[in-house]
Amino acid sequence: MSTHGRPARDEQGRPARDEHGRPARDEQGQGRPAGDEQGRPTGGGGRRTARVERALRAAPAYALPEVLAATLSREYPAVSAARLLVCDYHSRALMAVAPLLALPHPDSLALTVPDGDVAAAEEVAEDIAEAIGIRQSPAGRSFVNGRVVSSSEGDGAGAGETTTYIPVRARGERIGVLEIGSSAPWSADEVGELAEIGELVGSALKVAWNRTDRYERARRRHRLTLAAELQWQLLPGHAHADDSFSLAGHLEPAYSIGGDNFDWSVEHDHLALTVTNGSGTGISAALLTSLTVGALRNARRSGADLGEQASLANDMVHVRHGGREFTETLVMRIDLAEGVVHVIDAGSPRILLLRGAEVTAVPLEQQMPLGMFPDTEYRPQRFSLEPGDRLVIVSDGVFAARAPAGEYGTHQLEQATRRSRLQPAAEVPLTVIDELIEFHEGDDLADDAVVVCFDWHRPPGGASPVPPHVALHGESAV
Repeated sequence: MSTHGRPARDEQGRPARDEHGRPARDEQGQGRPAGDEQGRPTGGGGRRTARVERALRAAPAYALPEVLAATLSREYPAVSAARLLVCDYHSRALMAVAPLLALPHPDSLALTVPDGDVAAAEEVAEDIAEAIGIRQSPAGRSFVNGRVVSSSEGDGAGAGETTTYIPVRARGERIGVLEIGSSAPWSADEVGELAEIGELVGSALKVAWNRTDRYERARRRHRLTLAAELQWQLLPGHAHADDSFSLAGHLEPAYSIGGDNFDWSVEHDHLALTVTNGSGTGISAALLTSLTVGALRNARRSGADLGEQASLANDMVHVRHGGREFTETLVMRIDLAEGVVHVIDAGSPRILLLRGAEVTAVPLEQQMPLGMFPDTEYRPQRFSLEPGDRLVIVSDGVFAARAPAGEYGTHQLEQATRRSRLQPAAEVPLTVIDELIEFHEGDDLADDAVVVCFDWHRPPGGASPVPPHVALHGESAV
């Protein structure tokens, strides 16, 4: 039986102790577990990751990067540096979280400001403000591919140092990358531990994110407009994935989005999904969309069915604006076991279905936008998915976008959807947006744009797929 990760023992199998009866120390007398020839502890990987998890749980929300760095240095003595990189709003760059002036004390989680280190910390913060391109860097490859990536040419790393990039994710949502400098390469087992630590950091960040502004500040390359601030804070997240589906969405222009939005909620048997194309511009459009999304959430959480959700949201918007303002919204409920999609098309967002290499528009009866007329009755329609199907949902800021070359149009949208078919769902919204920006010859978009991608992988043990001949039948739901 392997003894890897266990403390040294005497000839009777008891933990070894020194002449004073204390647990044996390492050769340096530091009280740490004995290390291997490269200075790494021989303690079990599961114990190390458990200690990292406990440290993250106990850390103040604003100090996760510092507590993490201190903990990694204790558990892996080869670690010389660690910093957290978070994805910017455009999803095109990684931004380093600037260091705190207060740092964790080596023997506790208390934060202190070492004498003479304030100026040095401020200088470091200025040095790391530069964005790291996702498409042109090892850190970006780790972010996109979801794998641990090592490089012998780290940012500022000295000779003989290895820089390792660890994806930081939470339930399929890509948050950023953990960059670690070390004096030696990692073993295969340690790479597995680092990948697990990346997941732990992602979960901890999701909990800490709304309890401090530190991480929001870090991911901003520019100042957000107030309308964009409201829209991004309204999102439940940027992506989600489990055994039965993958989902991701993106808003553009990221730093000045006005009224377009998406929302979702995951239950044990279904996914509730809405995509909203807000009317107007700026703060008025953002407030109108906030009212619509809030009304839909309120109705959904009260147990209303799909038609009632749309009707109640319609009434709330009409009461507030008297029909002068309205929102065009897709309200959807996707059965995660059977793949049946119930949908109300209350406006302009469109759905494309990718099955294999074939892209088709989902035919739906367009109903009145939410808030246009009081007491409107909404009727759900339905269509069916097969395992492996992909839905791409866009607002009119995508398919109706105009540039000097003309209208972007459904044909080009279908081509972009087909070209991105081999990409994971998390990459597709940005790919479509990039092609749209290229269509605009690099200029900012004239209208808000939202792209959502949904992949359905029928869960293990799920029901048989619906036969193909009824997959696109737009019948009314009973």
